[in-house]
Amino acid sequence: MKNSGLFCLLLASIVLGSCNKKSKDVEVKDVVEKPVTVQCYKALYETDTLELKVNTLKSGKITGEMVMKVLNKAKKVGKIAGEFRGDTLFVDYSFISGTDKALYKNPMALLKRGNELILGNGKIETYLGTSSFVKGEPIDFDNVKYKFTTVDCVDK
Repeated sequence: MKNSGLFCLLLASIVLGSCNKKSKDVEVKDVVEKPVTVQCYKALYETDTLELKVNTLKSGKITGEMVMKVLNKAKKVGKIAGEFRGDTLFVDYSFISGTDKALYKNPMALLKRGNELILGNGKIETYLGTSSFVKGEPIDFDNVKYKFTTVDCVDK
């Protein structure tokens, strides 16, 4: 009886030990993918300024950064992540606004026309804490404030 108890304890130790080894291997594989292309944009509207950096990854996914300085509102600094569907870039913009340390996340749609990206206006719904464009509702790219034009990328 004592031998079977020791055997079970030894077996449990081996199993738990092997689980730890597998998780360490997974951590090593999490490497940040380098972008294939990097493009920077700026949109100006009256006194508002939006700056956008778009990284295109080998997989076709898009990442980047955006800073929004809108008159009489807190500065928003954050990251974008998404993908192109046809000529429209759909991203989630995760940002911190002003001195508030809370993280916000909003969907955005940017239509690519030539060298411009046009920030569309669409109806957004929130379900279980996640915001998204309402399916079946059109996104307006004609009556907009922000049209991004390409600019040289400047590291700050």
